[in-house]
Amino acid sequence: MSSHNKKTKVGISHGDINGISYEVVLKTLQDNRIIEFCTPILYGSPKVSAYHRKALNITSINLTTIKQTEEANPKRVNILNCIDDNVRVELGKSTTMAGESSFKALETAVNDLIENKIDVLVTAPINKKNIQSKDFKFPGHTEYLKEKFEAEEVLMIMISDIMKIGIVTGHIPVKDIAATLNSDLILSKLRMFNESLKVDFAIRKPRIAVLGLNPHNSDDGLIGDEEEKIIIPAVEAARNENIIAIGPFPPDGFFGSENFMKFDGILAMYHDQGLIPFKALTFDSGVNYTAGLPVVRTSPDHGTAYEIAGQNVASPNSFRNALYLALDIYKNRNLYKELTSNQLEKAKIDEKNNQ
Repeated sequence: MSSHNKKTKVGISHGDINGISYEVVLKTLQDNRIIEFCTPILYGSPKVSAYHRKALNITSINLTTIKQTEEANPKRVNILNCIDDNVRVELGKSTTMAGESSFKALETAVNDLIENKIDVLVTAPINKKNIQSKDFKFPGHTEYLKEKFEAEEVLMIMISDIMKIGIVTGHIPVKDIAATLNSDLILSKLRMFNESLKVDFAIRKPRIAVLGLNPHNSDDGLIGDEEEKIIIPAVEAARNENIIAIGPFPPDGFFGSENFMKFDGILAMYHDQGLIPFKALTFDSGVNYTAGLPVVRTSPDHGTAYEIAGQNVASPNSFRNALYLALDIYKNRNLYKELTSNQLEKAKIDEKNNQ
């Protein structure tokens, strides 16, 4: 069976059991059309799932409980029981038990991803504090996955219909941003962004806008010198590698003038510089994607939202888009692999014929 018509196995880690994770996952998976083109496997707990279904009155979904991934039924939504049955749901509360169960589901899903038992991973939101333990000492999913897959560098990209924003410095304190930035780091993120836009998003010649760090791009050195000393040299080095990088742009005017619509990607220097405009414009539908990994991982762009847990008001749009995007990227990567191997094959044949 070719990779084109084989159903993609989508692993979903259930996130924090006291937040809106189960709500957005169940609301997404109750659409029967999803199982026509993928096999969803929810890493979690049938007991916790039943609790949320009852609290939210979601009756139109049947989950098939499996003990191991290989048992997944391609015509059903599957749930793999991988946490302690004594777990207790306390809606809207951060608990140690919730942290332990979110890590256990994530760890099981990631190990299956490493062993190729699933094809892609969609992570539901975790609480970054209660998940901390001797096994999880990371600021978030991105850093954990980077270590698990031994990736040299990863890039967090926020994706919506209107923009794709990559972040140079991720989950670090604001006071450390300027000291962390350097030309090599920016250049490596530009390379990764460019590669991801080509391979994962099938954009042939991506145009990437690079944002400045200081207000007004430092006003010719009046408000800092990072643009001149760090950012501009990185942009020039990228251009020398045939990466279409343009900038730096002062961020306020860039987003205010809708200039952002003209680019395939935008590289922000730090977390909030990219995520504030992104969430202001696309909060209900954005997706978080980790580029630079050998595997495909996406997640919704929101958190656990304890304050609305169990109220049946959470929108599944962002989670649904995360699932669809994971499938699209997986397909694009396979097509790119096929294309490049065909081109290599053709080049070998041409070389042989010319000898």
